[in-house]
Amino acid sequence: MRSPQARIEEATGLALAIDLDVVETGIVTLNEIRPATFIGKGKVEELAGLIKAREIDLVVMDCALSPVQQRNLEKAWSAKVLDRTGLILEIFGKRAQTKEGVLQVEHAHLTYQKSRLVRSWTHLERQRGGFGFLGGPGETQIEADRRMIEERIARIEAELEKVKKRRKLHRESRRRVPYPIVALVGYTNAGKSTLFNRMTQARVLEADMLFATLDPTLRAIDLPHGAKVILSDTVGFIRKLPHQLVSAFRATLEEVAESDLILHVIDASDPDWEEKKQVVLDVLKGIGAGGHPILTVYNKTDIAGPDFKPVATDDGEPAILVSAVTGEGLDRLVEEIVQHVHPVRV
Repeated sequence: MRSPQARIEEATGLALAIDLDVVETGIVTLNEIRPATFIGKGKVEELAGLIKAREIDLVVMDCALSPVQQRNLEKAWSAKVLDRTGLILEIFGKRAQTKEGVLQVEHAHLTYQKSRLVRSWTHLERQRGGFGFLGGPGETQIEADRRMIEERIARIEAELEKVKKRRKLHRESRRRVPYPIVALVGYTNAGKSTLFNRMTQARVLEADMLFATLDPTLRAIDLPHGAKVILSDTVGFIRKLPHQLVSAFRATLEEVAESDLILHVIDASDPDWEEKKQVVLDVLKGIGAGGHPILTVYNKTDIAGPDFKPVATDDGEPAILVSAVTGEGLDRLVEEIVQHVHPVRV
């Protein structure tokens, strides 16, 4: 079980990932969840004073809020309130680069917002003028917004069907190339993109932030003895991933599910690596990739410290220790990849 401090550090990292200025953090102990405000009345009033004194414009809560709870808190605090789902949606909206990624994130965002029934939707305000829709006489703004959202969702779904068909054709053409696919997976910020860049000499964004990579990236690399594989960098997994974003993961998750070998990258310097490892394994099982061959790769061993003790995988395979920054252990990793994918798939 992760400590409350570790969870608030992750929530702070999520906020920093979209360039929010975090001026205050705190842990609220709950005896029970209040239907109206999630937290108790006294704590709501206490935080209202702090929010007013610090002139805070946005409050992020690392939990799932109902539309009623969100509205009541915004009214009590005179500030915008984002729950964990809303915050991750904002990050995905900023990170998505491909057409499909942008469409998937917008679809997830609109589906989430449709239930919120508030007028202060920043995502909507940026696009309201572009939809070419005006509500009829007597129609409330909320009803107009809902109809506009539903129409936009329908258009996005039609576009995504076309993208899905194209992706299927691309995947089928790639199957005709006799190169195994090796997918990098891991908890967000485990160093997958740095490792990917080290192995492929590519220039994928690598940064000390959560969800630095969203869209999948594929590169062919040459291995010893004439072998060749396609290496796929993927989005980082995270605990309590909002269900609205499962579809936004589709392109990445399909690359993982279609792979011949999975490299599970773990941040060896993270004190909570064991719990995060389990989060990733649970996600893999959920997308039908739990039975795939998996190599467990402990990254960042250059900063892990002497107390780090790697453990063997469930099937008895030894742990592989590497540093994507220094290159230590990469030769051993390549050897293990060759052992798993050679002879080359036909």
